[in-house]
Amino acid sequence: MNGTSSMVALEGLTRTVDLIGVGANAVLGGMLARSRNFDAVGFLVLAIVSGLGGGLIRDTLLQQGTPVALTDYAYLLTALGGALVAFLLQFEHRALWRRGFPVVDAAAVGCWAAAGAGKTLDAGLGWLPAVLLGTITAVGGGMTRDIMLGQVPRIFGGGPLYATCAAIASGALVVLASLGHREAGVLVALLLGTGLCLVSQWRGWTAPRGRTWGGGRSDPPGGSGPPEEPPPAPGK
Repeated sequence: MNGTSSMVALEGLTRTVDLIGVGANAVLGGMLARSRNFDAVGFLVLAIVSGLGGGLIRDTLLQQGTPVALTDYAYLLTALGGALVAFLLQFEHRALWRRGFPVVDAAAVGCWAAAGAGKTLDAGLGWLPAVLLGTITAVGGGMTRDIMLGQVPRIFGGGPLYATCAAIASGALVVLASLGHREAGVLVALLLGTGLCLVSQWRGWTAPRGRTWGGGRSDPPGGSGPPEEPPPAPGK
């Protein structure tokens, strides 16, 4: 009974962090819409893609029924609320947002990675699809949003290690679940993904770039500099 209670508590925590991440990244999508001078439709589309894109991609690939973002109204309403907030308020330069968003963003990466990997295991798939879909859940929305904006996704180079952190967190859950510690795996994945993202932001870690046969580094993706948008767009 204690194990069941702890699992229910962890699921509640995961869902709470999940929704907070949806809201924060929906606001970020709206901020990017504002930076491009989009209209209300642009705000709505970028907010929904930023907040819900990764989960929608995961659930579509798993083919285990209707995506949860369409059956649990809390997800879609949270994304729409984030779009409304970004449409009505301009606060990306406020200190509270600059300090609070990276923490919420990092927690969402860990949470989405754990949720994606866990749902894949529940669907009966193996460890490799679980790691893959855990990572896609965490970064798929932001990657899709960047493509819609006509820019190289930040997870392809130049940004914090969102995809790497999500893959490591997903792998931790898979390992612990295989050892019979699923509840602990959810918590470890959440904390590990969050911690690694925060440290990578703080230390400025990036993934190594490819090298040519001559030993020199290859050019950044697309040969372009950093994206024009001011907020630090994550890969959700």
